[in-house]
Amino acid sequence: MKDNFALIGMMGSGKTTVAEELDKILSDYVLVDIDKEIEKSSGKKISELFLRFGEQHFRLLESDKIKKFAINKKQIIALGGGAFEDENNRRLLKENCTVIYLKASAQEIYDRIKTEFHRPLLRKNFSLERINEIMAKREKNYMKADIVINTDGKLPKEIAKEILGASNGKS
Repeated sequence: MKDNFALIGMMGSGKTTVAEELDKILSDYVLVDIDKEIEKSSGKKISELFLRFGEQHFRLLESDKIKKFAINKKQIIALGGGAFEDENNRRLLKENCTVIYLKASAQEIYDRIKTEFHRPLLRKNFSLERINEIMAKREKNYMKADIVINTDGKLPKEIAKEILGASNGKS
């Protein structure tokens, strides 16, 4: 088994919440939320970075954080929804982490985040159709994960246990 877990998937798929559950179970691991690390170092919210500097600037900050953390050991890394789109990020994460795609249906994602307005890619045109568009664009790369876990209708604790069970069979 690789030394780190990296959780990927769409916004609202449960990456942060499931990472927190894994952190409770794996007491000798360190939880790293890439978006929170970017906010901490920049002093700005993700939505503000998108608005003021654009997505491309944000993706550079995101890649820098992934480079910094992916090479460490015993970490649970929660990534932003678009982080796995970058080829270099994918390579680095696949080399150093067991990559887990938390897969949720568009309807499930919509239901989970419909009251959240801080999501930069959904600030305009928030709809089930928009979520489906983003998912369709990213699915090919998400499916390159080592493990795919369907999160629909599951509690974060259940998903964390499923990840641990599935990862024991991977090396």
